[in-house]
Amino acid sequence: MYDVKSPHATEFIDNNEVLETLDYAEKNKNNTELIDKILEKAKLGNGLTHREASVLLACEIPQKNEEIFSLAKKIKQEYYGNRIVLFAPLYLSNYCVNGCVYCPYHAKNKHIPRKKMTQDEIKEEVIALQDMGHKRLALETGEDPVNNPIEYVLESIKTIYSINHKNGAIRRVNVNIAATTVENYKKLKEAGIGTYILFQETYNKERYEKLHPTGPKHNYDYHTEAMDRAMQGGIDDVGMGVLFGLSTFKYEFAALLMHAEHLEAVYGVGPHTISVPRIRRADDIDPSAFENGIDDDTFAKIVACIRISVPYTGMIISTRESKKCRERVLELGVSQISGGSKTSVGGYAHPEIESEEDTAQFDVEDRRTLDEIIKWLMELGYVPSFCTACYRAGRVGDRFMEICKEKQIHNFCHPNALITLKEFLEDYASPKTKEIGERLIAKELDDIESPKIIKEKTVEYLKKIEKGERDFRF
Repeated sequence: MYDVKSPHATEFIDNNEVLETLDYAEKNKNNTELIDKILEKAKLGNGLTHREASVLLACEIPQKNEEIFSLAKKIKQEYYGNRIVLFAPLYLSNYCVNGCVYCPYHAKNKHIPRKKMTQDEIKEEVIALQDMGHKRLALETGEDPVNNPIEYVLESIKTIYSINHKNGAIRRVNVNIAATTVENYKKLKEAGIGTYILFQETYNKERYEKLHPTGPKHNYDYHTEAMDRAMQGGIDDVGMGVLFGLSTFKYEFAALLMHAEHLEAVYGVGPHTISVPRIRRADDIDPSAFENGIDDDTFAKIVACIRISVPYTGMIISTRESKKCRERVLELGVSQISGGSKTSVGGYAHPEIESEEDTAQFDVEDRRTLDEIIKWLMELGYVPSFCTACYRAGRVGDRFMEICKEKQIHNFCHPNALITLKEFLEDYASPKTKEIGERLIAKELDDIESPKIIKEKTVEYLKKIEKGERDFRF
């Protein structure tokens, strides 16, 4: 647990520094000599400053942009290999007291059905997710001190972890709830969560306050300083993100990296994950009303530049994006994706809810089943992973980052990815998916670079799974 006094949000996200950075990047976007110098530094794999990265994002030289994309692919491979971690969001409640103008859960929306799941309904949802093959969830809920107090969240986490259905178990619950107190973060830590996730939405303070006109989320400083309080509360891993489309993407990019720099400077560990959602259509929300939307090419370049700038950080893309878009950014930097997702409350056990009640937070672009996602990933040459062993073994926070920065995390993650993929193939996969998966595992075992003893242990566990044995350490 960290005993430090964090600076205020406006100190580590200094608006003048962001604007000066954007001006510097604009003036140097065609400065070949400087861009080459930045790329040479990036090739060392130690990341870039927000100002250096902003120059790359602004770069307009086609040849240099090709080098940026090529380097992003190389760094992604060096740090994360061909593994892709799978998860699913679980929406507990859409009650919310905030007035966020881009979210259908805003308090003034009187026609969206409001729903809060009971513990029995949560059990139904978890069993439905386990029947799909999921092992890792991202728990989501609106901010409402009456309907969604921390006690409800903690009880729900306990319920989720208690359910073992057939060979299924949720091994790790990540939590995406509103900014809260150090004491509440301590309670989440004690409940055994994985990563605490909170999207900034926008780092532009003026824009932020207009987009959050009412409710506790209106307080920019309290929201932006949440990651500091989480780490002070003992949470090892935090996940950040912005909602691209709310403000200019270059501003958000620079500020996001400044936030990552702040966490690493103060706590010795940067964000465990960075998410890159774009605003999507939802009940009473029209994305065309937001003038800062970005196209797919810009989105891909953002992903590539984040990967180059913070190579140690996992990157997440959800089913907000289409199959085509997700396929493009997987090779550029994304290491985690959701699959078979429902953004409605109770939508897994009762999929009819989405059409009958429409409690969804946003429209899903990629509606394929988890089995279809797994098959697609393997056909692209990726190894789908359900591994949560780092959490169980204590490889979290600065311990994870140290191993990752040394490019040694594959010695743990790659074998465990194969083992958890084998579990999925035996328990949940369709015949065709299983056939493709068995071939992929055989190929990966031949190519595995881990020490001999790790490879031998991997083969041992694969054989155990074939015999019907399960070991939930992975």
